[in-house]
Amino acid sequence: MGDRARPALFTIPAHRAFADALVTGLLALHRDPMELAQGMVLLPNSRAVRAVSDAFVRQSGGGLLLPRLVAIGDPDLGEQVGGALDPLGEDDPIPPAVAPIRRQMMLARMVQEERPGTDAGQALLLGQALGAVLDQMQVERVPPGALRDGLSLSEDLSRHWQTSLALFEIVIARWPEALARTGCIDLADRRNRLFDRLSARWAAHPPAGSVAAAGISTTAPAVAGLLRRIAELPRGLVVFAGLDQHMDEDAWDAIGPFDADPATGRAAPGQESHPQYALKRLLDRMSATRDDVALWRWGSEHDARAVRARNISNAMLPPRLTGRWRDLKTADRSLSGVEALEVATPGEEAQAIAIALREALETPGRTAALVTPDRQLATRVSAHLRRWGIEADDSAGQPLSRLPPGALLIAMAEAVAERFAPVPLLSLLKHPLVMRGEGRLDWLEGARGLDLLLRGPRPQAGLRGIDLLLEEKPDDRQRALRESVSQWWPQARALLEPLETGFAEAADLGRQLAALREQAGMLTGDAVWAGHQGRAAAELFAEMEAAAPDGPRQADPRALPALLDHMLGGVAVRPPQGGHPRIAILGLIEAQLVQADLMVLGGLNEGTWPGLPAPDPWLAPRIRRELGLPGLETRIGLASHDFASALGAPQIFITRARRGSGGPAVASRFWLRLKAMAGPQWKSADRYAALAAAIDAPPDHRPAARPAPCPPVQARPAVIPVTDVDRLKADPFAFYARRILRLARLDPVDADAGPAWRGTAVHDVLQRWAEAGTLDPADLERRARAMFDEPQVHPLLKALWQPRLIEAIRWIAAEVARDRAEGRRILAVEQEGRAEIAGVTLMGKADRIDRLPDGRIGIIDYKTGKPPSARQVKAGFALQLGLLGLIAEHEGFVGLGDRPRAGDFEYWSLAKKADQFGYRERPVDPLGKRDRIVTEDFTAFALDQFTQAADAWLLGTAPFRAEINPEVANYGDYDQLMRLEEWYGRDDG
Repeated sequence: MGDRARPALFTIPAHRAFADALVTGLLALHRDPMELAQGMVLLPNSRAVRAVSDAFVRQSGGGLLLPRLVAIGDPDLGEQVGGALDPLGEDDPIPPAVAPIRRQMMLARMVQEERPGTDAGQALLLGQALGAVLDQMQVERVPPGALRDGLSLSEDLSRHWQTSLALFEIVIARWPEALARTGCIDLADRRNRLFDRLSARWAAHPPAGSVAAAGISTTAPAVAGLLRRIAELPRGLVVFAGLDQHMDEDAWDAIGPFDADPATGRAAPGQESHPQYALKRLLDRMSATRDDVALWRWGSEHDARAVRARNISNAMLPPRLTGRWRDLKTADRSLSGVEALEVATPGEEAQAIAIALREALETPGRTAALVTPDRQLATRVSAHLRRWGIEADDSAGQPLSRLPPGALLIAMAEAVAERFAPVPLLSLLKHPLVMRGEGRLDWLEGARGLDLLLRGPRPQAGLRGIDLLLEEKPDDRQRALRESVSQWWPQARALLEPLETGFAEAADLGRQLAALREQAGMLTGDAVWAGHQGRAAAELFAEMEAAAPDGPRQADPRALPALLDHMLGGVAVRPPQGGHPRIAILGLIEAQLVQADLMVLGGLNEGTWPGLPAPDPWLAPRIRRELGLPGLETRIGLASHDFASALGAPQIFITRARRGSGGPAVASRFWLRLKAMAGPQWKSADRYAALAAAIDAPPDHRPAARPAPCPPVQARPAVIPVTDVDRLKADPFAFYARRILRLARLDPVDADAGPAWRGTAVHDVLQRWAEAGTLDPADLERRARAMFDEPQVHPLLKALWQPRLIEAIRWIAAEVARDRAEGRRILAVEQEGRAEIAGVTLMGKADRIDRLPDGRIGIIDYKTGKPPSARQVKAGFALQLGLLGLIAEHEGFVGLGDRPRAGDFEYWSLAKKADQFGYRERPVDPLGKRDRIVTEDFTAFALDQFTQAADAWLLGTAPFRAEINPEVANYGDYDQLMRLEEWYGRDDG
């Protein structure tokens, strides 16, 4: 039986549901079920196989023997050709394809050898990009020699591209030899050979059953040759998806490719970003024209009206012909059934989409789908749908790197890479898979205790740093917590130590992966490898470990987290049970094959849909053009074809947010085209925005009143530090939260050494210097410099603060020496005292107490910043020095003698004033000059202020009312607890 006179070419227009229309037609063409079962349907990829298989199930109405559904594979997706096209037992079998991970490892090693110093993660990324270029050259059948012989490089080509091209040539020359040693060939090369052999075999011996190729738009020469052969088979046919038959010849010709350039002999690529470009190029390579393609006669119940296809065609006119929109009839521009919604944020967009999908379920049998390339939007919509108990069937699945097993493996790598710094260490210890089971609660209690101890500056690196952190310290306020964590830490250390020692000894990637695998099992009791997610992680790790000997030689542990994130992120995991039967979330691959009654096209912003083409690190656009490779804008063309195909559903809802995660967003070119073409016919779906705003709105607004808790007297503290008196007077609620509720702000984990740490460190240096007794300025400077050598001091802090502090330290030493010469001496440093005053025990720690020449005492407070102003002191909101003097006069400090009298109050600030670092500031004056309190009256003034406060709030029943007082520094620690935003500024507040 010979070939047909004309090839059997068909197209299913965009307004028809491709998969259902295809299956309806195939069932009509094969009345005998056994005849259909002997046939074969070639599809672009495995997702298309799933879509068509589901369509057969919907259309069968009962039992049905399906034809063989075979994916032709996609090198970009790492998919191999379906086994039905790869016959066994041939005399000259085609060598197997090299495993994708092994290939990536081999290319990464070659990159690392040619670019010494490249870490393993970067080498893998460059190797993957190199492999993509190799695939494109093989798919387009561009010989490697074209890099040397087919390019006319000019001097204006940048040096970067000259270097990249030279390195690319070296790698290209080495790759065939490296590949030959494995006995394998590239996936793209094997695909080409298989298709060529299949075309030749079918030309000589046509298959007994029918052969249909459907939805394939790949322009590869080998694919085009196979499709041409299928179209010429006696029982073969090729069905395109959405070939535009409404465009006139002028518009069709405007797509390109254009005539060859006489100088180069190459044809200009044309409008690569046009949705019809790939199909036109494929027809050219099949030696066919659009006139050879007939309309597929069959449809389905999910089709839109036929006018929609004309609407789509008009919206996607080539740029130079868009002026035709002014002359379109209303029916050709109306986009009936298409609604658009533009909202402010991605969160509002996701909520509106979820409501639209949920609304579709109100009609029995109605289906709805979200199509978007934005995975963040898809994740948000899925979360909103769970509000109604709906688990959407997400065809793209979730990247393994975001699922618990992948996240654990990355967390382990980050902990090792950062030498068990606090944040990655705690992330690892608290991971939900770690110590899963009966001991989980005790494990978390220990991890939370360690979390509290790690608040503040970072300890020394490695597990040794945690050991030192848990050692007993003098005057330790966290002694009980430290003892509790010390009992738990040995168990955790035993599980983490093999990672630390293993990576210290492992110089190659394979041993590092093995160490991670082994300890992941120990930390989780092998739960990390359980379930469908764990099996995916186990399979990937097994492949990576097997290929690691061929991978990068230099494996810096610091590069491992990025490497794992890249490798795990490339594996998508779908739940085995699927999701809701009538709601789906689809990627762009399915958009041209699957249609629902309602199609929501979300994320219509430039850079998202279409996405920005990723730059090629190996070949410049000009070089790609000269080699005859597809331009980077080909991806935009494929995305636009997916968009045009998805527009064919009966009801369309397109959405965008004016702002993305990184700032203001620009509307997609597709959005702008539809809006410009539709003009006054543009329909807005504002009702969904209103519903999205209303769904979480409270029924009424009842703001909280200003809090004023009033605990009983017995619950009020009988002991108060001098530092809390100011807080009590300025904001009683903050005092209540701190001293009665015992709520204190936690420092961040792994925080920089901030003002609190700097103050504590300086006080410690000055205390030890004074206690040494020599008061030697050189000894003080030596102690200050040694403080900066501690591991928690960041190098930037040392560089910026050390010169200032040393100057201030020298000033302190000089001032102490001058005071000594005048008869003033230091009596006590960092001494704690307490006295019962006004019925309450007042306690405080004095930074320094001096004996003045006249026998009285002086109270000194060190400040690393600016001290309180005299105005604050006189207003009664900075009484620390006066209250310490009051305790001293009540003999609350040891070693001051009988009936001491306070005669001076000073702040010694290390901040800059005038031209030097360090100055003295007195909030009082012997004569009360400059509107200051008289020195002799300061303790009496402090006593009066304290007595009033104690009588009202500590001994009395006054409520602890929330206040905002500008005279006192307010750090906002309790603003949320007091619900400040709800009452502040209201008339009744």
